Amino acid sequence: MTKLTDLTVAGIRDGFRAGDFSAREVAEGFNAAVAGAKALNAFIVDTPDHALAAADAADAARAAGDAAKPLAGVPIGMKDLFCTKGVQTTAASHILEGFVPPYESTVSGKLWEAGAGMLGKLNLDQFAMGSSNETSYFGNVISPWRRNDGGNAAMAPGGSSGGSASAIAARLCPAATGTDTGGSIRQPAAFVGISGIKPTYGRCSRWGVVAFASSLDQAGPMARDVRDCAIMLEAMSGFDAKDSTSLDLEVPHWEAGLSSDLKGKRVGIPKEYRVEGMPAEIEALWQQGIDWLRDAGAEIVEVSLPHTRYALPAYYIIAPAEASSNLARYDGVRYGQRELPEGANLQDMYAATRSAGFGPEVKRRIMIGTYVLSAGYYHAYYTQAQKVRTLIARDFAEAWDHCDLLLTPTAPSAAFALGEKMADPLAMYLNDVFTVPSSLAGLPAMSVPGGLDAGGLPLGLQVIGRPLDEQSVLNAGLALEERAGFTARAEAWW
Repeated sequence: MTKLTDLTVAGIRDGFRAGDFSAREVAEGFNAAVAGAKALNAFIVDTPDHALAAADAADAARAAGDAAKPLAGVPIGMKDLFCTKGVQTTAASHILEGFVPPYESTVSGKLWEAGAGMLGKLNLDQFAMGSSNETSYFGNVISPWRRNDGGNAAMAPGGSSGGSASAIAARLCPAATGTDTGGSIRQPAAFVGISGIKPTYGRCSRWGVVAFASSLDQAGPMARDVRDCAIMLEAMSGFDAKDSTSLDLEVPHWEAGLSSDLKGKRVGIPKEYRVEGMPAEIEALWQQGIDWLRDAGAEIVEVSLPHTRYALPAYYIIAPAEASSNLARYDGVRYGQRELPEGANLQDMYAATRSAGFGPEVKRRIMIGTYVLSAGYYHAYYTQAQKVRTLIARDFAEAWDHCDLLLTPTAPSAAFALGEKMADPLAMYLNDVFTVPSSLAGLPAMSVPGGLDAGGLPLGLQVIGRPLDEQSVLNAGLALEERAGFTARAEAWW
């Protein structure tokens, strides 16, 4: 019998319904895996009792003959950016350490209603700002993967959803929530050899999710394969009156609609994504992905997205600007930590709290954001960046006249070692070069594993789709997944 912690979401769901095992057996197996993997630092808080309570409820419902909920018997990990009622929520920051929300985020609430249990709150880059999971107040997340060069360097799991990525790849949970502002689901998924999808902006409610950049943030699932992403996304999506950007649309049955037959689909290859200095193995994987999609029946066409080169600079103006506004609420009065030096007045308390509560990367982005929004510079930077964003969205809209989907690499390299890029913020920001454009346009996009590099580390392929066409994105992801046959996994050293 397959080890329970090796099962996918679909495998657990179907096995539980068939009576092959109890939900409690599954929860206990994953709780033990979480407890035995502290070296990865993937979880900030463990919640074994939450997972067991959901499991017991599922077992009781099955014994009573009740219809099984969609995720009955499935324990998951929750990125610590989602507020969870009665469970500490920190966004991996010191300033929110000890904050226990009295409410549930809409997405986590939907998952609990679907029968899922929570194994714990997953580590991330502080306030989701980072591409390597080295900015968390609670320490770096370690990827379960190692290079095959004998160096034994600790590898970055990607960011900001690095805790989610590391936990799934290490079989500590079958699936987890992520959030994606500029690539924070897709890049870590590519780094550890799993799948992850950022749906169309507005598909998943942002209510109860700690905000980074509100016009870009979007929740999505991360899991071992495409089917599990479809299952999770169905449970997470839906209209929420509490989020003014939530889309009032029916949630499609994405799992039922899965098909790897791409006959009649045109897949565009954007020529501007062939960036200077791209490693040969990324180029080779991209070509392999093209061949796989052609084999699945798709027609391949070259398209142009002429403003791609301006996407990253525009993103690093818009996102910090929105972050500087969103993070103004953390002042020591309403949430978490408060620093009150002796004799301090209110202004001193604000300054001391924010100085002690925010990490260096968060401070850097707040200062950039405050500068670009300041009088005299607002139009020169923020307004111009928003104009560029409009042009980028227009590029995609014109591309859809020639194709139905786009195929690109997910990241410009495989995972790097922790510490390798921390001294060079620009090099770190370039990790998002392929994922940011679709974020600026609010499009659905997915990463699936495609192969390994020369160092034995996973590489990902990205599929981008039209607005609201998650089904075509998932189907193309499935076609890649079937042909890639990616079964590699990290050896358990932790």
